[in-house]
Amino acid sequence: MPEAMPAARRELIRLFAAIQFFTRLPVPAWVGHSEEHLRGAIHYLPVIGLMVGCTGAATLLLGSLLWPPLVAVVVSSATTILLTGALHEDGLADAIDGLGGGQTRDQALAIMKDPRAGVFGALALGLALLLKVSCLQAVLPARAAQLLVSGHAFSRFGVVALMACLPYARATGASRARPFAQDVSSLSIAVAGLAAIAPLTLLGTPALGGAGAAAVVGGIWGLLLRRRLGGYTGDSMGAGQQLMELGFYLGAIARLPSWAW
Repeated sequence: MPEAMPAARRELIRLFAAIQFFTRLPVPAWVGHSEEHLRGAIHYLPVIGLMVGCTGAATLLLGSLLWPPLVAVVVSSATTILLTGALHEDGLADAIDGLGGGQTRDQALAIMKDPRAGVFGALALGLALLLKVSCLQAVLPARAAQLLVSGHAFSRFGVVALMACLPYARATGASRARPFAQDVSSLSIAVAGLAAIAPLTLLGTPALGGAGAAAVVGGIWGLLLRRRLGGYTGDSMGAGQQLMELGFYLGAIARLPSWAW
């Protein structure tokens, strides 16, 4: 990326590059495809979460006008998966396959590279989706919509934080996540944090339980990755997003009477 490029244009390109990488949404042709554009773009990950969460929330609210809550939640979940191309869900399946089936670090990393889904990954993905749908349909649609926006944004902020705290695990070989690993600064964390915290204000008290649970899940996941892999991979960060999003929902609805929702 040229040094003389204006800061505003550079950030706009980074935002579009993040949208291009993390979603299936089209971006202007002049953005192109460049690893250089992805460097420094990681702080827009919670912004992507806001986009995905708002899309899921809108789908859920519209769907609840037509169908029972469970159907609306399932349609909403399918919409967010289509929007992201199942990027994070694929990461969850691959990471759990690797950690569950690999006895050593190298074995785990090799299994994560295998495009075939194993038993561990399939079970983890199925259970995660089941729990997510169960959490969202257990509350009123309006509150579920708020949970979606907050959960998608905050879990992606957790990914940024993990990437700042952990080294990149793969020393060699091609990786789509490598460009992001090269620039996770304190500024990136601050910008990502602002985008993640903003929607929490709409939730009120449940946001504390959700954020706390997501932070605990993220911390445990980070410790596991450090011990088993010596760092993170793209798949493990996709898994982290899914686990922290689920943790957010579980924490937000924990021990709350139905009338409060």
